Amino acid sequence: MAVDWLEGTRPQYDVIVIGSGLGGLTAANMLAKDGYSVLLLEHHHKLGGLATWFHRKGGHIFDISLHGFPVGMIKTCRKYWNREIADSIVQLKEIRFDNPQFSLTTTFDREDFTRVMQDRFKVNRGSIDAFFNAAREMNFYDDQQMTTRQLFEEFFPGRDDVVRLLMEPITYANGSTLDDPAISYGIVFSNFMSKGVYTFQGGTDKIISMMQAELLKNGVDIRTHSLAERITVEGSQVTGVVANGKAIRARAVISNANVRSTVRNLVGEEHFDSGFAEEARKVRINNSSCQVYIGIKKGESIDFVGDLYFTSVADRFDSEKLRSRNITSRTYSFYYPTTRPGSDMYAIVASTNANYEDWASLSPEEYRASKQELIQSTVDALEKYVPGVRDKIDYLEAATPRTFERYTLHPNGTSFGTKFEGLKISMGLPGQIHGLFHTGSVGIIMSGWLGAANYGVIVANNADKYLRS
Repeated sequence: MAVDWLEGTRPQYDVIVIGSGLGGLTAANMLAKDGYSVLLLEHHHKLGGLATWFHRKGGHIFDISLHGFPVGMIKTCRKYWNREIADSIVQLKEIRFDNPQFSLTTTFDREDFTRVMQDRFKVNRGSIDAFFNAAREMNFYDDQQMTTRQLFEEFFPGRDDVVRLLMEPITYANGSTLDDPAISYGIVFSNFMSKGVYTFQGGTDKIISMMQAELLKNGVDIRTHSLAERITVEGSQVTGVVANGKAIRARAVISNANVRSTVRNLVGEEHFDSGFAEEARKVRINNSSCQVYIGIKKGESIDFVGDLYFTSVADRFDSEKLRSRNITSRTYSFYYPTTRPGSDMYAIVASTNANYEDWASLSPEEYRASKQELIQSTVDALEKYVPGVRDKIDYLEAATPRTFERYTLHPNGTSFGTKFEGLKISMGLPGQIHGLFHTGSVGIIMSGWLGAANYGVIVANNADKYLRS
């Protein structure tokens, strides 16, 4: 007999949140704490969206994606979640780079980057300070015409080595390129430059379980295995959601799905002004990722080589090369026993940016062969940094853009949502349909843990104002 995952739901809620990415989770938690009845729908069996993990035989636990974020996450979690969650955030102190132009270790904050740029790259201190100040002062309402390429050319003309140092980690963090608006780079970079890179001690499984407990404590009705099929609209007013074939009414709906999917598939373009629908169609989807999950045998260990390792064999930074199936650049996240206190296991996750199109049309045989090639070439490249590691490995698995598309329902398996123009569409939904809101990974700025959580805060506040009006 089929399980009814929506058994016992109310006929109507104040708010229905579609999707449990960090933006949706944060919005749901805030609104529930404000006293609203909230239904959270997640099609997968676990919460978190891309902020997730999986277990494998041999005691292995693998975090999905690169879970590094700015220090601002501590304040966000303390204010909008709870102190216990905020206190689980710890700094990653050794960020390493290795490529044909330079090899160095940094704490990835403004003070250390200034030291590196002065001592290693011989850049004038005045130019460094002016660049950092310009990036820090950027905001959404600034001139959006300047590109990141133009920003670098203004402060560091002809210095492609400096560009690589400043740009490569952010491209891994949100998929941005030199031709995206400079503010989409500057805001994210400045957040990291505050005090470096942080992560959750205990792993993603711990933090999402803590968030789930907080949601339940605050009265959120959480339903997994529950696919939102349609957002229902009458006139210009949202009325609810159809999920797993069941209609549930709501005064407001917050979609944490991709913004283009929200407009086209969940609501339907016919409910929007033709000009708005046309703009939504033109929103560009950002790129995706590949990852290789490397499990070290129980009882084996690896020496400490750093927390994050940005590696490349490409002569220069090139965002197209960074996404190519002919891989030149990889980032390694090292998980030592201290990552999950009480564990004695080691794991490594290798990440590369990727193009969905390079994987979408492969036949089943080609796909399996390409995944094996990805795995083996990644282990070969890792041997440079962890000699003899192949003999210590007892588990290997790969994820591709097709994997992310399957599990997250993101179009093209996007890891970073949309390009910059997606933010305007996301923020414009309530003006088109009363009671309809969107949070999630849009506009590059709202990608990653901190961006997604803070956008959830913004949207929750907007939904609260609407519900009170």
